[in-house]
Amino acid sequence: MTGVAKVSDGDTLVIAGERVRLFGIDAPEHGQRCGPARTPCDIEASEALRRLTAGNRVTCNWRERDRYDRPLGTCRVGKRDLNAAMVAQGWAIAYRRYSEAYVREEATARAAQLGLWRTGFEPPEAYRASKRQALPPQVPPRADCPIKGNIATSGARIYHLPSAQGYDQVRINLGEGERWFCSASEAEAAGWRPRR
Repeated sequence: MTGVAKVSDGDTLVIAGERVRLFGIDAPEHGQRCGPARTPCDIEASEALRRLTAGNRVTCNWRERDRYDRPLGTCRVGKRDLNAAMVAQGWAIAYRRYSEAYVREEATARAAQLGLWRTGFEPPEAYRASKRQALPPQVPPRADCPIKGNIATSGARIYHLPSAQGYDQVRINLGEGERWFCSASEAEAAGWRPRR
């Protein structure tokens, strides 16, 4: 996909209404603070990605979607790999659980104490895990209706079965039109589709 990108955070772009997660990297989460001075590294990472895109056309190639139904892409402005640039500048780390593609860029940024490496930081994955542990499990209004009907940022209506990976992390907000379902067929009849 190609277009002018809006930066959602340090590892997510929105192109033509579709959220694209930059594959192989992990940047600070919204609200994450880094180092002893508690600097807003989430905002700094987002700003770094804005500078890299700077209103230019961005092209993202992708093959699969993540558990939140976002395309996982390698994105470029011209010939510049944005994923690699974010890691090389120290505003994201190589997301080794999924790829070793940007390990070299991370080592270089770390040695030069660039970006996040200058202040010290909690890895974004560990930060997310600590936030999830702090939230109580979301309980369906009826025990026999545990299927979560979630609306993605792209507008896609996706339902999540209790057995699905990441089910506990999906939060339902009834005020935004999300809902609970008692069966997959009920969700599909209402216009939701299964998580890919």
